[in-house]
Amino acid sequence: MKPIRTIAVASLLAVALTGAAWATTMDDQKELSAQAIGMWGDASLMDRIGDTLADGYMNHQVPDVNGGTQTIDEAAWIELLDGFHQSFSDVSVEILQQIGEGDRVATRWRFTATQTGTYLGLAPTDQTISWTGIQIDRFEDGLIAESWVNWDMYGMFEQLGLVGQ
Repeated sequence: MKPIRTIAVASLLAVALTGAAWATTMDDQKELSAQAIGMWGDASLMDRIGDTLADGYMNHQVPDVNGGTQTIDEAAWIELLDGFHQSFSDVSVEILQQIGEGDRVATRWRFTATQTGTYLGLAPTDQTISWTGIQIDRFEDGLIAESWVNWDMYGMFEQLGLVGQ
């Protein structure tokens, strides 16, 4: 299946510059979800977090990088994102599919990235890997209030040589 689009930095910046609490239609909500996911690919977009995430934002990771599940607040999510940017470069974020209903948007995505920094104790491999996931965002007052993320941790870890080799 062809991706709906690859997140382009210029289009995300244009969306981000429209300001907070702007996601009033389903199309707006889909764009805001894509913007939030796009932050994994472009660290410079992180300065738009206040225009993307509602106060009290919660992120539910299934699995988290330690194999369990966790719920993290905005500060911990930013820390997770920072760690990712330190470990990976040349990140491409593809939005494969989005479905919206009511106050929720489900986004199926694919990340491709090169491990150029230490990740979970693994020295840089300079290996380019790809993995998929699904994120469901709940909106409140035009911003993302809560996200549920389920991603292919095993596939990512296998490509890095952390499991199954």
